[in-house]
Amino acid sequence: MLFRSREDGHKVIMDLELFQSESSSCWEGFIEGLINRGLKAPLLAIIDGNKGLRSALAKNWPSSLVQRCTVHKLRNLERHAPRHAMEEIKSDYHKIVYAESLEQANQAQRDFISKWKKLAAKVVVSLEEAGEELLTFYRFPKSQWKALRTTNAIERLNGEFRRRVKTQSSLPDAHAAERLLFG
Repeated sequence: MLFRSREDGHKVIMDLELFQSESSSCWEGFIEGLINRGLKAPLLAIIDGNKGLRSALAKNWPSSLVQRCTVHKLRNLERHAPRHAMEEIKSDYHKIVYAESLEQANQAQRDFISKWKKLAAKVVVSLEEAGEELLTFYRFPKSQWKALRTTNAIERLNGEFRRRVKTQSSLPDAHAAERLLFG
């Protein structure tokens, strides 16, 4: 699913397609369909870290900036975190993504890496995997940071869809799923 933000901040669904997987080829076909309909490269794409989507963006819209979802990255960090350190890792991570400036975020990230490199090496590897794309939102006006840090607009819709599907038990075909989603 692709959203676009209007100037007034409202989100508009640009396209919706059901895939068998989230592979690079599926995402490339999705993006190529948008390009064929005249959609120009977006200024920013906010993604959850899916490698197929990231690859398709790089191939079709190499000029677009990419922001990795900070909520998804935190979940990834928590999967690698020792249980006893979970809250402290979360707190240190929030110092990065809720810093007042890019400079402060970079310093908080260096501090995080220095602190957790030996104590939770896999957490640091996961953080570093996102690279600079974790902090792309700092290039935009501060008033937009909250909306740009995360894929919550899509996640909310996905959550509502899953809630509705539970009551249906099963859907006969893809068209039924699309109708339910738009409902």
